[in-house]
Amino acid sequence: VQLQASGGGLVQAGGSLRLSCAASGRTFSSYAMGWFRQAPGKEREFVAAISWSGGSTYYADSVKGRFTISRDNAKNTVYLQMNSLKPEDTAVYYCAAIDIATMTGFGSWGQGTQVTVSS
Repeated sequence: VQLQASGGGLVQAGGSLRLSCAASGRTFSSYAMGWFRQAPGKEREFVAAISWSGGSTYYADSVKGRFTISRDNAKNTVYLQMNSLKPEDTAVYYCAAIDIATMTGFGSWGQGTQVTVSS
C-alpha cells in the first residue's frame, strides 16, 4: 500500500484543518490505519488510529476531544479532522498502517504533510 498525505497548511491557533491520506492498492480496507506526527527535534509520535472497519478509534491524550479520525474504504482514504489547533500541534503529519496492539506504524509512510499553527 502506497500512502500520500495532504491537507496541511498554516493556521492560527484555534483554527481547523482536515488532513487526508490516500492509499493505493486493494488491501487498504484490510488494515487499521493511524496518523502520526513529528515535530522538529522530536521523535515521531502516535496521534490517532482507526480499525479496518472504522468501528473503533483511538487517540493520544494530547489530541483527545479535538481531533477526529475517520475513513472511507470505498475511496481508500483516511482523514484527520483537527479542531481547536494549538501551536504544539505543529509538526509533519504522516499516515501509516498501524498495529493496534502496540500503536506502532508499519509499511509505507509517504512524505507527510506539514501543519503549522501560529500563536
